[in-house]
Amino acid sequence: MTLSRHWQAPSALEHFATLVADAGELNLLEAAACIAQDEHPGLDVQAVLAEVDALAERLRRRLPDDAAPSHRLLLLNRYFHDELGFAGNVNDYYAPGNSFIHQVLATRRGIPVALAVIYMELAGQIGLRANGIGFPGHFLVGLHLPKGEVVLDPFTCRSLSREALEEALLPYRGAAAEPPLEFFLQALGPRQLLARMLRNLKEIHRSAADWPRLLAVQQRLVLLLPEEPLELRDRALVLEALQHWSGAAADLERYLSLRPDAADRAEQRQRLQALRARGEPPLH
Repeated sequence: MTLSRHWQAPSALEHFATLVADAGELNLLEAAACIAQDEHPGLDVQAVLAEVDALAERLRRRLPDDAAPSHRLLLLNRYFHDELGFAGNVNDYYAPGNSFIHQVLATRRGIPVALAVIYMELAGQIGLRANGIGFPGHFLVGLHLPKGEVVLDPFTCRSLSREALEEALLPYRGAAAEPPLEFFLQALGPRQLLARMLRNLKEIHRSAADWPRLLAVQQRLVLLLPEEPLELRDRALVLEALQHWSGAAADLERYLSLRPDAADRAEQRQRLQALRARGEPPLH
């Protein structure tokens, strides 16, 4: 049986939608790697996954079958940071490429959350339980070991003491000790982790007023977080900036229906009326 001549491969956005449709089956590494396809449409995501698998296989061959979890963690940290050279890109922290998995693999530099995605995949492939921690200001990795929990910085692969974590929290909660540290160390699910990656890019493109790139990120956020009306509202603002009045109006109408008590409802109702009055976008 041959495929119809009219059959087309799914777009990058359609493929992403398929990947994130079922949280129970969400492949974090694959979905994270797909984010770069907006900027690099020819990216071979399966080749990215194969590259990470090859890195994991190199590490697995060095581990005896009966290696204790603490020994596995020690070798992983040395391998990831010292041998492979993964570290934070402190010289160009806000470059979008720091969030692209394939580029982080190539340069060995990235932001904490992108480094964490690769680290967590390697950890899982050698039998360690690792999770992302959405710590304020700096993404961390948590590992579950028989003797207790380890929290480490993916920039350096160094474990962080409770005192160091408490000190890092001070700018975000002042001198008060509430909520407790444990509140900030909760594990993120794959969907939340992907949202953090996308929101990093969102801020970069919003700061640069790069509306086409920002729209691409917003499209993914709306797909990823269908229960989050604020992402619909933010997509509406981007569409408005791009003069797509009808699309912006549709998103705002949906936002207001989902959030009738929103703090900005009066402002957004006025915006919605203005968008409806504009009609269709101009021809270019």
